[in-house]
Amino acid sequence: MFTGIVEEVGTIQNIKQGSESLQLTVSVNEITKDVKLGDSISVNGVCLTVTEFSTTSFNTDIMPETFHHTALKSLTVGSKVNLERAMPGDGRFGGHFVSGHVDGLGKIVNRETKDNAEYFHIEVDPDLAKYMMLKGSVSVDGTSLTIFGLEGNTFTISLIPHTQDATILTTKYTGDLVNIECDMLLKYVYQLMNPNQEEKKQGLSMEALREAGFLNQ
Repeated sequence: MFTGIVEEVGTIQNIKQGSESLQLTVSVNEITKDVKLGDSISVNGVCLTVTEFSTTSFNTDIMPETFHHTALKSLTVGSKVNLERAMPGDGRFGGHFVSGHVDGLGKIVNRETKDNAEYFHIEVDPDLAKYMMLKGSVSVDGTSLTIFGLEGNTFTISLIPHTQDATILTTKYTGDLVNIECDMLLKYVYQLMNPNQEEKKQGLSMEALREAGFLNQ
């Protein structure tokens, strides 16, 4: 579990690429000081497992599922990445519930500067747009942000100066892809209110009662 509050910006030091997989070596300054093998670190919003580490770097593996469904496959040596360790049980909760399980990709369709803020307009698939709400939360490349605008399948976020300095988002421009994780709580509520057909069959309904013989009189 993460909060979406980026702790450090790392740099991709090395990439070993398979046909549908990656092994990344990420250069860092602080984040491995208390890390252990098997710990989770969010890399651009994707929960990954530490397989090897030193005081200045860590390694992690990306399997085919993650390779195909996130923007990590577009990384190159020298790319900057947002990093966050898993949330400690006794820590402050400064962002929102972030699982590190990316729901899909967003495409930046416009970027503009307004006074001290950077506005990003990001288009997503309709299956993700249904989980967006004004003033709700969204994780963009692992950064916890508030949705300030909604129009069709496009949502708008705004970066304050601190977020501009502390994350990689200001290196993104129109046409770039970003990892999107929708608000976990909103997804649960939506699924409870809109069960799929299999869940409907298992629930209590007039049809279920009739099929069980209670209304056959």
